[in-house]
Amino acid sequence: MRRKRATHPPVGNSRGLLTRRIVLQGAGWALAAAAVPPVALRAAQNTAAQDTTAQNAAQPISPAMAKLSAYMSEARDRELPGEALELCKHHLLDTLAAMVSGAQLLPGREAIRFARAYGGEKVSTVVASNILCGPIEAAMANAELAHSDETDDYDPRTSGHPGCSIVPAALALGEQFGISGRHFLRAVMLGYDVGLRAINTVVLGTTVKDIHNMLGTFGAAAAGGCAASLNSQQMRWLLDYAAQQSAAGLAVWKRDTDHIEKAFIFAGSGARNGVTAALLVHSGWTGVNDILSGPGNFFESYAPKADPATLTEKLGQRYEMAFVNIKKWSVGGPIQPVLDALENLFKRRSFNPEQVQQVIVRVATEGAAIVNNREMPDICLQHLIAVMLIDKTVSFHAAHDKARMQDPAVLRQRAKVQLVPSEELQRLNPRRVAVVEVTPTDGTLLSERVEAVRGTVENPMTRDEVISKARDLMAPVLGAEAAANLIGKVMALENVNNIRELRPFLAVAN
Repeated sequence: MRRKRATHPPVGNSRGLLTRRIVLQGAGWALAAAAVPPVALRAAQNTAAQDTTAQNAAQPISPAMAKLSAYMSEARDRELPGEALELCKHHLLDTLAAMVSGAQLLPGREAIRFARAYGGEKVSTVVASNILCGPIEAAMANAELAHSDETDDYDPRTSGHPGCSIVPAALALGEQFGISGRHFLRAVMLGYDVGLRAINTVVLGTTVKDIHNMLGTFGAAAAGGCAASLNSQQMRWLLDYAAQQSAAGLAVWKRDTDHIEKAFIFAGSGARNGVTAALLVHSGWTGVNDILSGPGNFFESYAPKADPATLTEKLGQRYEMAFVNIKKWSVGGPIQPVLDALENLFKRRSFNPEQVQQVIVRVATEGAAIVNNREMPDICLQHLIAVMLIDKTVSFHAAHDKARMQDPAVLRQRAKVQLVPSEELQRLNPRRVAVVEVTPTDGTLLSERVEAVRGTVENPMTRDEVISKARDLMAPVLGAEAAANLIGKVMALENVNNIRELRPFLAVAN
């Protein structure tokens, strides 16, 4: 990435000094190189390059790679069925709304500050700011914005968050190359297809514990390669550079209470990696022709039991985006069904907080561990139930109002909440099911079980609901008029000639 030139202080004795042996070895190599005549040195380099090329050519392209790379190269010109096109707009709008709303939160503010400091050529938009910078920086910053909290979409099969890496990568390179809205939608859809197929194939045969960077890297690379209009050979090299950057992260991000590192692992690093891979190949870099087969290949390294053919199964017929959920509530996943259940109870019977004696909540054991009395409001189950008892809903602002966690009125309601981890509900994973029991002061029992959360594939949100959520998230930051104009543009994106037309509606003077 381009960044301002820094002046580095001299390295002291306590900070990794080169040993005398290493220095002498380096000097020996330098003297040896100097002793070789330039013509002979160039001949040796050319021979080495030819040997590498010959080895690369000798390795046959596997059926999975041939089919996948051809599909990827043709995606920019391939029509999407009407239902898939509409679905893509929903996920795109939802992710843009997550970016915009993320600008209000600490990870988003830090992302904008980073982009402003490191800059680069004025090519790509940093959402909810007045910054134009290089596409790598913009993609990483916008991805950090998109996963600044728990608003963006997620894949229940792996708990991965695809949109927060894929959409920023497509947007950054879409602006770089001035692609059309139709091309942009196809790039986003391809990113979901490749990223989710890659990670779900790996999950079938891996011991890797944390795979979020892998999902983001492959998805963003595919979307970026489509935006850059790479051919099938270039797509093979693109996948090579994506694989080389896709090493799984460490699960220590779970200790990050500011959500900054989590946003980087789930979104920022993948968007950066994917855009980098696309730009390297577009600039002329070559690589290994087939990272999916041959010695030291991707599956051999990460998932020896995986079947590469899974990557291309029903490619072009089954769109992976169709398996991804959109969140109705801007809160942690295990809390989604709980808020749905409370909302359903409010519809059946009107009651105020003072009339509630006790609230018992049952969720899956693993989910309970994630949301039990957490220090962050948007993933603290007890706190959000208390807020909903008082407000009758949970707005984006309320879900992120950390000061309210100390409000005596909220604490009084929170004390009534009992969380019960359930092994029975755990066995239903990845489907998130919750049972909420409210006992009013009159001694009656109100109970609600939610089997399919609103926004999931089993219970999808309507177009109007997706738009309403996006409007609520974006209007406080962009202004009502700009938010409405942006929504209109996205929902008719196939008619946009150049994706840069979105820029005025995404920008904020700051």
